[in-house]
Amino acid sequence: MILSSYNSYLLDDRMIFEEEGEGEEGDKGAEKMDDSARTDTEAEGASYSFLTKRQLEVLQMRHQGLSQQDVADRLGTTRSNISILEKRAHQNIARAQRTVQQWMMIRAPISVIVKGGTDVFEIPRMIFAAADEMGIRLHVTSMDILVQLRRNAPLLFHKRVLGRDVRIYMKENGEAMVEVVE
Repeated sequence: MILSSYNSYLLDDRMIFEEEGEGEEGDKGAEKMDDSARTDTEAEGASYSFLTKRQLEVLQMRHQGLSQQDVADRLGTTRSNISILEKRAHQNIARAQRTVQQWMMIRAPISVIVKGGTDVFEIPRMIFAAADEMGIRLHVTSMDILVQLRRNAPLLFHKRVLGRDVRIYMKENGEAMVEVVE
């Protein structure tokens, strides 16, 4: 399970994402309809994004406040198809966010495993010690670290104690990322 510093919600590695052609019977027809309607240019453009052109259109209209039925009417399809497109778009966005988060963790020079039951005020000391070992000077305070950890992983803390084993990644700029150790 990864807790992102870029988002205010939990991203769960165990979350199951459906691939094209999988899922409920109604999903198959809707996705096939969209894929067959794509041009070669759109298919090439898809390699630049996790979203199809149709998913982008749906998200833009929904962001403007249109209901799923209004979007369906404008695009000449069913509300059910719009619902499926929107659901898959959000799944693709979550997958992309998780991928970026994992890449950022790989690139973070400081990694500390903290055992459940550790007093939260010990965590910054552990992070600063790991940074010192690597010759990295972090330009954050202990309080900055604690605020980030509480913001990124509020459910992991029980009063002053860490509830589960976690790995904390720290970038040189002081940005903290948290991953639950399974």
